[in-house]
This record gives sequence, C-alpha cells and structure tokens, in this order.
Amino acid sequence: MAAQIIDGNKIAAQVHADTAAETQALRDRHGLQPGLTVIIVGHDPASQVYVGMKEKRARELGFLSQKIEMPATTTQAELLARIDALNRDPRVHGILVQSPPPPQIDEREITLRIDPKKDVDCFHPYNVGKMLIGDTDGFYPCTPYGVMVLLERSGIDPAGKHAVILGRSNIVGKPMMALLVQKTRGANATVTVCHSRTPDIKDHCRRADLIVAAIGKAEFLRADMVKPGAVVIDVGINRVDDPAAKRGYRLVGDVAYAEVAEVASWITPVPGGVGPMTIAMLMQNTVKACKLQNGVKG
Repeated sequence: MAAQIIDGNKIAAQVHADTAAETQALRDRHGLQPGLTVIIVGHDPASQVYVGMKEKRARELGFLSQKIEMPATTTQAELLARIDALNRDPRVHGILVQSPPPPQIDEREITLRIDPKKDVDCFHPYNVGKMLIGDTDGFYPCTPYGVMVLLERSGIDPAGKHAVILGRSNIVGKPMMALLVQKTRGANATVTVCHSRTPDIKDHCRRADLIVAAIGKAEFLRADMVKPGAVVIDVGINRVDDPAAKRGYRLVGDVAYAEVAEVASWITPVPGGVGPMTIAMLMQNTVKACKLQNGVKG
C-alpha cells in the first residue's frame, strides 16, 4: 500500500493562519507589531529569491518587514555595525543574515553578534544550548522545528519510536536529534544519527520507525533501506539533470520518492514537504521573539 503524503504546503498554511491570528492579537491587545529584518550581502540569485519570499510572507502576516541589501564588497566591520544597530532597535524582534555571505564575511562572528533574543534562526550557541537542555524560552531551528510540527499535525507520535537521522549538520541533523530526544510531548524518541563515517547505514535505517533524511545526496535513501511501515521525512533538495524538463533539471530530495513511497506508511514529497515549513516556523519564531522581548505571556 502506498504511503500517505504529508502535505507541507497545507500544514504550513495552517501555521501561517495561526501566526496571523497571533500577530493581530498582539496589535489589538498590546499595540505590538512583530518586526523581522533580513540582511542580504551580495547578489546571489538563489539568496535573493529566498529573502524575497521571507519578506513577502512577513508582510502578508502583518509584520514590520525589512530587507537590508548590502553590496558584495561589504566588510565584516560594516556588517557588524549594521547588526549592532538592529540589536538596539526595539521595533526589530528578529534578525537574520542570509547564508551564504561573501567569503570575506566570518559567519561565526556574525552569528555571535546577533542578540540571542533576536536570533530567530536559532544559530546562536545560547539558543542552541537552551534547545538541548529543553528550555522552551529560546528558539528552535526553523527546519527541524518544521519537521516536528509536520509530525504533530499529521498525528504521528515519535514517543517510543526508533528514529534515524541521516546527516549531522548544525542546521538540521544535530538539532533534529535534540528535538526528537526531548522528554516532552511530541518527542521521546530513541535517536540514532548516521553520517559519512557510519558503517552499515542501510542496517541502521532498516531498523528505524522514523527516518529523517538530511544527508545532501540525491535519492540516497532507497526502498531496500526502509522498514515497511516506517515514516520517512525528506529534508533534502537537490538538482538533477533532466533534459526533458523545461529548465533542464528537476528537484529531488534525499529520498528515492517513488520507490520508498511503496514501502513507507507516511512520506514527505520534494518539493512541497518540509520546505514550506521552514519559512512558517521562522515567522512563528518572530512572533515568539516579539512576545518575549515585551513580556507578553502565552
């Protein structure tokens, strides 16, 4: 029997509706407007598109949305000075610097300079640490957070399940492990993290009740690696050549979707699965930041 599809577009729309309602309530009850500022350095086309999507969505939700474009020649000192100004601005509740920046920019220093209270991407070590110990007053990284919400809203409970994460990145793999293992509702999984040095990855996957694929290899996870009935979440997005496609390529995930869908019980497509949730959770984090910075409960 074919797997049930977890529709990321549908669930993201539900989250956005919740965010819009929270935003309106903040304005009506407290006179507050969530503020999100995105800085982009240089003119990378893909980054421009992604930043544009964030800015557009923020405005649609009623945020004070600001995009700051800086030239590719921007120095580290200039970018840090801009971040310092945003840290001081009470209208700005969330700050993010679009990645990747030009090579002269030290991303680690930039991450450390953003006020942790405004770190809505959850890259600052302060928020990463709070997430690891289960402190809910910080933020969760947007993509792993989105996966957790996909599971919850699809009625999939990881508690007591064996979860295998393919990939150990700081953006997805490690925080995904931290969220799934927490002693809280919607988590409580037993987690194995596999990576490039893991022997017998196929064997680990075959024992998993839940697989989160974030390894960065097109269609890496095949049907013979999946236990019948497992839940499969595909975080990957890769371009593969396809002369028949209009653009000469097509987008695929880290999962061989067609064949794995015949084995799994639930599966996310690419595109239209995890991707839409990343921006949805960024917006949720911005509303949370506005509340925390202004002492608003709930």
